[in-house]
Amino acid sequence: MHRTTRTARTTRLAGAAALALAAALTLSACGSSGGGSSSAAKVVQQKDDTPYQGTKLAKNFEKPDLQLTDTSGQPYDLRQQTNGKATLLFFGYTSCPDVCPTTMGDIGVAMKALPAEERKKINVVFVSTDPQRDTPKVLRSWLDSMGTDFIGLTGDLEKVKTAAKSLGIMIEDPVVNADGTVTSTHGAQVLAFLPSDDKAHVLYMSGTEEKTYEHDLPLLAKGVAA
Repeated sequence: MHRTTRTARTTRLAGAAALALAAALTLSACGSSGGGSSSAAKVVQQKDDTPYQGTKLAKNFEKPDLQLTDTSGQPYDLRQQTNGKATLLFFGYTSCPDVCPTTMGDIGVAMKALPAEERKKINVVFVSTDPQRDTPKVLRSWLDSMGTDFIGLTGDLEKVKTAAKSLGIMIEDPVVNADGTVTSTHGAQVLAFLPSDDKAHVLYMSGTEEKTYEHDLPLLAKGVAA
């Protein structure tokens, strides 16, 4: 019998109807007990009209000051090396059985639908929440099935947790279960940073459909304001 060596617990947040009624939205870590942390950043949902189908954020998060290692084994400064370029940022791990591959896969399909010139204007950055197992080689092999130009970053987990927390995304240390499996719990949101100010303006929840990314990515590539 095949045994899954790693598991992920995903807490699905409220649907579109509930979001429309919410006065504020907290980005909570998927799978965390207790519904998130009081130290998580609060994100007020903006009700103004926006060309984006993702959720417009009233609080525009600064891009994290994060230095890790990319898939070629070289140092990578997230702020400096994505400066002035539209960026999608997601935290996850390669052994995740559900939300990570589906999210990155949907983004990959949407990116492939763009003209080549527009694809070059968007960085897709995947930051590992399981750096002990997600080596640069492992990350590159996994990402290539979704986008050969996707950026994979791995390194000090404490740095990753601090960077994610600054965006309201909670990450917990991997836990070894009694049966030997490992549970990695992490936030499942994608944040879109606009090239105009390098700040996050749009949020994509776990379960966002591929067609939403297909609609929004051309706007991001053009730097359209949210």
